[in-house]
Amino acid sequence: MKRYRSVGGTCFDVANTIFLVLLTIVMLYPLVNVLAISLSSKSAIDAGLVTWRPHGFNVSGYQYMLRDAELIHSYGWTIAYALGGTALTLTFTSLIAYPLSQPQFVLKKGITLILSITMFISGGMIPTFILLKQLNMFNTYWVMVLPGCVSAYNTFVFRSFFQGIPASLHESARVDGAIEPVIWARIILPLSKPLLATFFLFTMVGHWNSWFNALLYLTDKNRYPLQMVLRRLVVQEDMGAMYSDSIAAIFATSFGMHTKNAQMAAVVLAMAPILVVYPFIQKHFAKGVMIGAIKG
Repeated sequence: MKRYRSVGGTCFDVANTIFLVLLTIVMLYPLVNVLAISLSSKSAIDAGLVTWRPHGFNVSGYQYMLRDAELIHSYGWTIAYALGGTALTLTFTSLIAYPLSQPQFVLKKGITLILSITMFISGGMIPTFILLKQLNMFNTYWVMVLPGCVSAYNTFVFRSFFQGIPASLHESARVDGAIEPVIWARIILPLSKPLLATFFLFTMVGHWNSWFNALLYLTDKNRYPLQMVLRRLVVQEDMGAMYSDSIAAIFATSFGMHTKNAQMAAVVLAMAPILVVYPFIQKHFAKGVMIGAIKG
């Protein structure tokens, strides 16, 4: 059966397509430009010739950064913070959301009210700083993964998803003698893979890009995450270059590259792991967001 579209519908589709193409270009151009600068020659960067493709192929920036012991060390800490923090967030959030999704849980309304209050009223930066200091958590692994581990918003999304799981599954498991932790681990979590995959990506990206907590709570540079090292390379070296040409001269004579080569190479190396992980989770992404948002 042949379908006919109105002129208005066709114009909307064309305008929508043009808008989305332009939006895609605007979003991708900074990434492409960073990659192009990281691979371009010093003369091309000085002349301002680099836009969307490299000029004078040069990998000196990557060679320099991959020999930087501080960068490699911070990579290890960032992976530990991201994986550990994500695992704790998903575990604790699902543990809180599961009883809240059960109608027979008598404290459900009270706990929900307390969680709702935290969405609007925060303890504040200074009280949190003092609390963590008194708990002797400064310069520890836990100060990077425990604060903000459980989000009220995430808990409510998890609760909505869990409420959509048929109650007959719970009852069947209880008849077979399963206790609540077993039901949570063997029934609820396996059925929540789309939601878990979605929030795994959200949480991991948040931990991977986090630098402010490290700025506040870490004074030991040996525990710095990747973003703190990247901040030093991109921000502080640019500020130093405003007052002296010594940094640029050292890079040009000793390594045959522009300071921008090293800076943009570090940015690319910082983005690469997330770009690699995303395709494996993308198939669950839309489904997990939509189901968690609609149900309840």
